[in-house]
Amino acid sequence: MDFGFGSADDGFRGEARQWLQERLAGPFAALAGRGGPGSEHEDAAERRVWERELGAGGWIGIGWDRAHGGYGNRAASLTQQVVWAEEYARARAPGRVGHIGENLLAPTLLAFGDAAQRDRFLPAVARGEELWCQGYSEPDAGSDLAGLRTAAVRDGAAYRITGQKIWTSLAADADWCFVLARTDPRERRRRGLSFLLVPMDQPGRIEVRPIRQMSGTAEFNEVFFDGAVADAGHVVGGEGAGWRVATGLLALERGVSTLVQQIGFAAELDEVIGEAVRCGALGDPVLHGQLVRQWAELRVMRWNALRTLGAAGGPGAPSVAKLLWGGWHQRLGELAMRVRGAAATLGPADWSPAAPYALDPLQRLFLFTRADTVYGGSDEIQRNIIAGRVLGLPRLEN
Repeated sequence: MDFGFGSADDGFRGEARQWLQERLAGPFAALAGRGGPGSEHEDAAERRVWERELGAGGWIGIGWDRAHGGYGNRAASLTQQVVWAEEYARARAPGRVGHIGENLLAPTLLAFGDAAQRDRFLPAVARGEELWCQGYSEPDAGSDLAGLRTAAVRDGAAYRITGQKIWTSLAADADWCFVLARTDPRERRRRGLSFLLVPMDQPGRIEVRPIRQMSGTAEFNEVFFDGAVADAGHVVGGEGAGWRVATGLLALERGVSTLVQQIGFAAELDEVIGEAVRCGALGDPVLHGQLVRQWAELRVMRWNALRTLGAAGGPGAPSVAKLLWGGWHQRLGELAMRVRGAAATLGPADWSPAAPYALDPLQRLFLFTRADTVYGGSDEIQRNIIAGRVLGLPRLEN
């Protein structure tokens, strides 16, 4: 694939860079660099205002398929989508609280939704006015998502949803949740599932409980549904099509969004290298070699992500990408501690009642990355997908 940037892309880059510089030098300056991995829940209210600023500027949804309309404010080529992602990361703009709606829900509605669903939900996402969370994993159905137990029962013009979801990012701030639930109790596993759009503002019917993690943060949540209501017209793809829609959505976690992630990874790698220089660890030939390997592997991941943006990616591209970046990021967290040696065990401040669990960014990086090879589909699940769906290997039966 020829992935070169042209003069139109250069002009687009200049526009994006100027817009970001002006906004992040003004009232949003304090948000620069906030809301990254491990701290997605921080400054949520202020970052919600930032989402509306992005919408007003026409910067939400520029990568959406425009076959059904210009819901995403402005048209942009694939290279311009990459340009925007690069400039956003390099400007240290705040972590997006609207990324689930923009990058997961919206492409799913464009691929599987009907006209009424697209008209109702896409403009609000594009304006940065409605935030979304993802109701997939359950306590007994994480990587084995087909084993979920959350049930949705038809009740006239609505569905009543009962069950529990877990590891739900940004659920405490979301207005809506797309929920995978069982609508046909007679069916098993992936059959009989439906993809429902559920409003979160249902006191007494939906409860959100933050999950405090070992990093001290709580960006993930448990969500309990006790007769929560979803409109019957808000079932994407029709009743019983949930598995097809859900797996279609998971395939969208690739491409441009992966490139955005890698730009953030590059900034973290620079921090770790800087720490190695400051504490003299760069003189250790073993650590030096490990840092060089991290740099080289990040470059390989970038070219692989660019390749998957074209036809060369293939059906297993999302799983390959997850295996690559999950292990890479986890090794980076380990390196961040290794370059410090014993000093890595010390916090940035003495214990106090106001800050009983203070961590610096690299310590938080290390703790957060312990989950990289588990969440979003564990490494074992990704290898099973590649083996079965790409290589056509037979399943092993007990």
